[in-house]
Amino acid sequence: MTAERPPGASGPRVVALGGGHGLAASLRAARLYAGEVTAVVSVADNGGSSGRLREAFGIPAPGDLRRCLVALGTDERWRRAFEHRFDAGELEGHALGNLVIAGLASETGDFLGALDEAGRLLGAVGRVLPATVTPVTLKAVVGGAEVEGQVRVQHAEEGRIDSVSLVPPDAEPPPEVIAAISAADQVIVGPGSLYTSVIASIAVPAIAEAIRRTPAVKVYVCNLRTDSETVGYDGADHLAALETHGVHPDVVVHDPDALAPGRLGSTAGPAAAGAAEPRVVAAALALPDDKGHDPLRLADVLAKLVR
Repeated sequence: MTAERPPGASGPRVVALGGGHGLAASLRAARLYAGEVTAVVSVADNGGSSGRLREAFGIPAPGDLRRCLVALGTDERWRRAFEHRFDAGELEGHALGNLVIAGLASETGDFLGALDEAGRLLGAVGRVLPATVTPVTLKAVVGGAEVEGQVRVQHAEEGRIDSVSLVPPDAEPPPEVIAAISAADQVIVGPGSLYTSVIASIAVPAIAEAIRRTPAVKVYVCNLRTDSETVGYDGADHLAALETHGVHPDVVVHDPDALAPGRLGSTAGPAAAGAAEPRVVAAALALPDDKGHDPLRLADVLAKLVR
């Protein structure tokens, strides 16, 4: 990233939902044009450092929350420190930022407060919120069979993923999440692993309902490539999965040179009954090394889509 939004600059209220590296890319883009940025992060991860800390302390998975805090951070020393991963001893595999979040939450008894304090350490230019404040398990129907746990869903070999949901099904988001979505000028969904990051973040019923009701422009940023969850998918398949889970974007942003669009933009494409087809915006979005979305290119596109 070679540009930075000046502190205190005015601009739209942007909420971005998802998880992992994909959501971090959207946040790096949004911070360049938004006046207020809120990340709503899936916390269903049950593998690696996050899974160990979930089991030990009964907290939501901290890993993707850490990545988003770092994406919004301005203090380079703390950004590097949060991403430091131990490679020996009892701490092997843990990222320092995960331990900081877990420690702050344990000490204060306030998980949201812990995230806010971690954000202050990093000089974050926005707020990071979990999709739920209680640990949840991701469940999927794959080839007609139920599979539980994000790691198992991500690597399921039973067939194509039909749907995902959370256990417990009535998990509630923090009130701050609903307030942010309701007040937003733009809501960004994705990019990221389609089922285990993107749809996992909107599988909380109250979040999906808030997205449906918000007057904000709803933008889906499509992935640059397929992964183990989406073998054989094109852009239209990604959109169809999103709509199957109750979110109908106003705009779909995709890079046609990175992932085949399929029937995106076609009147025969996927759309909810009675809903308008989303506007399709095609643009070159990949970094030169093709390893992710270029924040500058993505920011240029997203800034033009604010109502």
